[in-house]
Amino acid sequence: MTRIFIDADACPVKDEIYRVAGRHRLMTFVVSNSWMRIPESLLIEQVVVDDGFDAADNWIVENVEIRDIVITSDIPLADRVLQKSAIALGPTGKPFTNQSIGMALAMRDLNAHLRQNGEIAGYNAAFSRKDRSQFLNVLENTLQRLRKG
Repeated sequence: MTRIFIDADACPVKDEIYRVAGRHRLMTFVVSNSWMRIPESLLIEQVVVDDGFDAADNWIVENVEIRDIVITSDIPLADRVLQKSAIALGPTGKPFTNQSIGMALAMRDLNAHLRQNGEIAGYNAAFSRKDRSQFLNVLENTLQRLRKG
């Protein structure tokens, strides 16, 4: 049975995940470093980890299995999830794949280096309605594909 894990501290699509997961009757784990309000449901479990470096990531990786879905914008976490043969989706709907993760990691490292040297300013693009819609579409299609086997 597929389960969903949310890297929740900065996830902008938690409400959308709850709706889709509820419709499919999937267990959802909301993993974060601090308590947050979640809907009351037997299918949603909040996991609060300590403040240690990568504590939420480590909990997710220790518990995720094949056919599970992890929602994260953390590229190193997505890489670790893929190594466990699970599915990693970004909150904009972009799937991380074994073919794309190497380039994503390299671009992350390059951008960090450029920001550190003052070559570029760090910013995150605004999260749009289009991103939210794309995410919902990709999550639903992923679940349908898993259901069909």
